[in-house]
Amino acid sequence: MKELIVRIKSDQKKRTKDEQALLINIFSTNEASDQSTTGLNGQFVYFQLLIDCLLRMKPNEEDKNELISICKTNYQGNSSYLNQLEEFQHEYSADKVLWWYTRDGFFYKILNKALRVQNIEMLFLLRSYISDIYHQLHLQNYQLKTSIRIYRSQLMTKEEILSLKGNIGQFISINSFLSTTVQRETALFFMGEGIPDDNLQRVLFEIDADPRIVSKKPFADITFHSDFPIETEILFMLGSIFRLNKITLDNDQLWTIEMTLCSDDEHDLKRVLAHMKNQIGNRETDLRTLAKIVWKMGKFDLAEKYYHRLTKEISLNDPFLIKLYEDLSDITSHKGDYDTSIHWYNKALEMKRIYPSFNTKNVSEVSGKFKTI
Repeated sequence: MKELIVRIKSDQKKRTKDEQALLINIFSTNEASDQSTTGLNGQFVYFQLLIDCLLRMKPNEEDKNELISICKTNYQGNSSYLNQLEEFQHEYSADKVLWWYTRDGFFYKILNKALRVQNIEMLFLLRSYISDIYHQLHLQNYQLKTSIRIYRSQLMTKEEILSLKGNIGQFISINSFLSTTVQRETALFFMGEGIPDDNLQRVLFEIDADPRIVSKKPFADITFHSDFPIETEILFMLGSIFRLNKITLDNDQLWTIEMTLCSDDEHDLKRVLAHMKNQIGNRETDLRTLAKIVWKMGKFDLAEKYYHRLTKEISLNDPFLIKLYEDLSDITSHKGDYDTSIHWYNKALEMKRIYPSFNTKNVSEVSGKFKTI
């Protein structure tokens, strides 16, 4: 009976994963593709920048406590999740992050919801746990040694499939952690038979992956570190990049999407990744780096919020405020709030009079070497 209950829980969780939408960004090498921040390529690049920035930000207890507080509010009245939350708060350790992620509970739900709806504020609070998953997947004893073919079943809309069909040969990034299995039959089993409704389609992702060509976005066999170690589970890092090879529909109305995990040195991607490196450098990132990224993504209110937080975290006599005030002036100007923009510009001028020899160029370099995108 205990084995049966464990199996039912595992099956239900895997079925739930299949029913959740996959958020996919496309990078097109076609000259006609939209290069803007909000276009296909812009979304692709800026999501990669965002994750890279979060992985290199130093965690702190204040943010972790804020996350716990939000979770307690969200799950008020849910005794099961509140008990888990209490356990998580007092017993969590980085080496257990994969167990927590695969466990049917609040942590998996809140992390994947934040990724699915692109809640950057929640991802910021979750960054230390995302980093823990990243480092666990990088461990040598988890790593696969040779190429492997794995599968993932999914329900997708007709529009999503048509969009992918129009980008054969291009790159896509999966904006979540991607759970897969080595057994094709297992993937099909969790998807079930028949068409769920008029718009949703049954899709099987068939992925070829070589661990020897990937360093920035690892994947690993997490079977023995999972809360449900029944089938072999391969987990891909958040933001993994694949090349779309082929999409076919068989007589049973099952779509098969064939794709290959990309090398960090793919010719077309190399230029993009080099561009990303130039934006935020190789060193530890900070809140100003994150604010710059969300600003360029067009999320002015969130960028402004992070700048306000920065101004409260440093001394009123710190000349670094000059650069923060200038940035706040630019952001509010972009929002059309010109009175506030002038207010921040005047505060920057006032600080410059106090520190006439202060070099804002040097401050930009100290604060993460973030260049204009």
